[in-house]
Amino acid sequence: MKGKRYTTEDKIRILRAADSGQAILDVCREHNLSEVSFHRWKRQFGQMEINEARRLKELERENSELKKMLAESLLKNRVLEFVCEKNSKPGTAPRSGAARSRGPAVFRAVGVSDSALSSLH
Repeated sequence: MKGKRYTTEDKIRILRAADSGQAILDVCREHNLSEVSFHRWKRQFGQMEINEARRLKELERENSELKKMLAESLLKNRVLEFVCEKNSKPGTAPRSGAARSRGPAVFRAVGVSDSALSSLH
C-alpha cells in the first residue's frame, strides 16, 4: 500500500522541523515517514527554502511547456520540409488544375459544323 505523497513544500517543512532541534527519528515517526526518505529529501532539498521550492516547481513546469512547444514546432517543420521536398522533385506533376489537363482547353459550339470552324482559322 502506498503512503502519503508529500508536496515539495511539505518536504521542506519536515526538514526544517528536524533542523529546529527535534530528533530525526521523532520527526519521521510524527509524519509517518521512513528515515531513508528523510535523508533522500535532505540531500535533494537540504538548503532550499519554501519560496525557492515553489519557484523551482514553476520553472520546471515552464520548461516542460517550452519543450512541448519546441517538439511541436520541429514536427511541423519536418512535415513542411517533407511536403516541399516531395513537390520539388523532378518528374512530379504540378499541382495546379490547369496543368493537369492534357492540352489546351477546347470549347465546341453546339450546332456549328467543323467546316465552319476551320474557315475561321
